[in-house]
Amino acid sequence: MSVMKNRAVLRWLVPVTAGVAVIGGGAAVGTFAAGADPALPPRSAAQLLEDLRTSRLDGLSGTVVQRADLGLPPIAALAGQATGNQLAGLVSGTHTLRVWYGGEDRQRLALVDTLGEQDVLRNGRDVWTWNSRENTAVHRKLPADGKDLASAPATPADATEQALAAIDPTTAVTVGRSATVAGRDVYELVLTPRDKASLVHQVRIALDAKEHVPLRFEVLADGADEPAFEVAFTQVDFRTPDADQFRFNPPPGVRVTEAPADERPGPAGRMPGAPGAGKATGGANADRPDVRTVGTGWTTVVVAKLDEALGAGAGGAKAGKDAPDAEMLSRVLGDLPKVSGDWGSGRLLSGKLFSVLLTDDGQVLAGLVTPERLYQAAKG
Repeated sequence: MSVMKNRAVLRWLVPVTAGVAVIGGGAAVGTFAAGADPALPPRSAAQLLEDLRTSRLDGLSGTVVQRADLGLPPIAALAGQATGNQLAGLVSGTHTLRVWYGGEDRQRLALVDTLGEQDVLRNGRDVWTWNSRENTAVHRKLPADGKDLASAPATPADATEQALAAIDPTTAVTVGRSATVAGRDVYELVLTPRDKASLVHQVRIALDAKEHVPLRFEVLADGADEPAFEVAFTQVDFRTPDADQFRFNPPPGVRVTEAPADERPGPAGRMPGAPGAGKATGGANADRPDVRTVGTGWTTVVVAKLDEALGAGAGGAKAGKDAPDAEMLSRVLGDLPKVSGDWGSGRLLSGKLFSVLLTDDGQVLAGLVTPERLYQAAKG
């Protein structure tokens, strides 16, 4: 299976960003690579890109560690609690998971912490999510065409695809140092945005020297020497896992919920403002007509209505215990610093890699850009 030509492979290729639960612990980032740089035959950036585009992946299993140090205030984690979105728990700290890939229709993630385990499994058209802490499971049947992988978490391979989409005159592409990741020799492909309005200094992609698939993905913020975000294998095996790994056997007492066939738990969306998010100034998002983009490439700004961005749009907020806590959310947003200018006024959330502006007239603007670029977009 060609890695770069099949989105199913891309979504489950590693390293995975663990986007479905808050987990803790794991190996230290220092274990990602050790020892002297391996002596590998020289490869140009063009050759490495071709290696990546033509690489094939039939099976894989391994352990992945992700670390994020985005420089966000503590209230960022509270936002996830307020909206019911646990993704916010990944904005800091170190997280570990296990991943298995057995083809475009067989994937599994196991996210384990000291308090329990959460799994996402796909076996053919069947997709299961399981939470050991609550002993609950959700089963969903994919469409007959099998094209819907919206339940799959975002992956650094997805991020790699987005980064490669930005390779144009706005991006410098070079070859970095060879290294060792998970005991395997790797080449390093380095993408450097040319636009200084981007908060991204460099994106570094470590490609397995033999299999040519990404084993590590790092993003360095402007002015920083250490990655603000990195995700990498600490152990990897390219043999196809046994079929039993993808079968879900409900444990005793588990409460199973059948999700409607047309219900989508949410796409593995792009990071706001990520490369490839917009093609032209004022462009519309084909999947979300209520979302538009300003700019292109690394300095793309995503603009949306605040209620839509928080998941309370046309479909309404989720009911029951999963509904957003409006009071907590209001408190979280109210704690953000106030900003104003000739564009209007609002609140600003800023970190090492991205900025988010919530305007008082109900818009959200986000991107891998400086706050000043958001103000320009808000004014426009």
